[in-house]
Amino acid sequence: MLKNEKQDEEIIRSGDEHLTIAKESLSHLLDDNRVPQHVRESLQEDFQQVEKMLEKIEQEHIHISVLGRVSVGKSSLLNALIGEEQFSTSPLHGETKHNKFASWQEYEEGGVYFIDTPGINEINGKQREKMAHDVASRSDIILFVVDSDMTETEYQALQQLVAESRPIVLVLNKADRYTKAEKKELLDNLTQKTAGLVAAENIVLATSRASTKQYIIVDETGNETETIKEFPADVVELKTCLWSIVKDEGKTLAAINASLFAGSLSDQITDKIMLVRSEVAEKLIHTYCVSKGVAVAINPIPITDLMAAAVIDVTLVVHLSKLYNLPLTNKEAGELITTIAGQMVLLIGTTLGVYSISSLLKLGTGGLSILLTASAQGAVAYYSTLVVGKAAQKYLRQGKSWGESGAREAVQTILNSMDRDSIMKQAKGDIMDRLKQEYKSILSLKSH
Repeated sequence: MLKNEKQDEEIIRSGDEHLTIAKESLSHLLDDNRVPQHVRESLQEDFQQVEKMLEKIEQEHIHISVLGRVSVGKSSLLNALIGEEQFSTSPLHGETKHNKFASWQEYEEGGVYFIDTPGINEINGKQREKMAHDVASRSDIILFVVDSDMTETEYQALQQLVAESRPIVLVLNKADRYTKAEKKELLDNLTQKTAGLVAAENIVLATSRASTKQYIIVDETGNETETIKEFPADVVELKTCLWSIVKDEGKTLAAINASLFAGSLSDQITDKIMLVRSEVAEKLIHTYCVSKGVAVAINPIPITDLMAAAVIDVTLVVHLSKLYNLPLTNKEAGELITTIAGQMVLLIGTTLGVYSISSLLKLGTGGLSILLTASAQGAVAYYSTLVVGKAAQKYLRQGKSWGESGAREAVQTILNSMDRDSIMKQAKGDIMDRLKQEYKSILSLKSH
């Protein structure tokens, strides 16, 4: 077997392997039953895109999108490549209002398809950036078309496309309008401007439409003769460049594109799940804070206070660990609380001192001062559980890790982010509201 044939076989085999991996990634996203239904519903359009992407890979399709300013000849360029009028063209600006799709030709078991897009100068910067991302997310190769030296709008759009990590072919269309010297000057300028963005071999000339030019020929006797010369469309260089990329990298590019899309969606799902978890965790922590505050407030015996506090904190941490799919045993939860509490003692020992004094006051008066001390002591218990909950949440969110900063800095950051006075005030209000509710419930039961 010849050397080139062996290289071609290796490229094809490598592409097939990448496609298999991409298929598995996309299938896993679609079939992952760990994604909550409400998260799946909120990302419904993205999951539909995954299904389309998976279908594209299974059918071994390669997508090539074309972008450029209005009237640079994007649609006519695609028609010239296809060899027939698949995309509508018009002398009016902005004929293409929406993305359009058409088949180019067969490639191995699949096919190559073109996607036409609206002009990039018809939309503002943010919309342009979104369009660049959307187009790139479903494209394996991008044709970026200009018809003269590059404008600032075109350069910014090109940079946004490059950030999407797709191969780009830069096309100088309507090349028949320029002399040989002008073509060279334009190509040199484009190559210089796009250095580091587009490979020099991927900058090509094209003429998407046939044209005619009128010439005046003067013979030796001075007689003038008018003649018209026809110039056919010329996309040979562009077609050669595209097929070179498709042949050498087509399958691999399709696989990379699918993998990037799968990775992006996976990140979105993770962010969405983490957001939902954070919202549930906040409600959970608040519930336990109030429960602990009430338990401590209504119990006149300080030793029992401490036992109740420990049980509630452990239960909270275990509950949070299940929420983050990182379950902890009661023992592990207790050890985590000990770590957090140890840092709290170092950082806010005075708060814990108030808790102890308040407990002794209860015992010393035989519980007679409970109305005076209950809400204050309950608020301190509420506050301590809030710190424990937020610290545990941070620890679990980072995969059972305090990170490089360690537990002390993590707890310190949480304490710094909290307004203790306002929290204590809120805690007293929440505790008293809960006590009133329970009192009303007791009265209601007695009345029956």
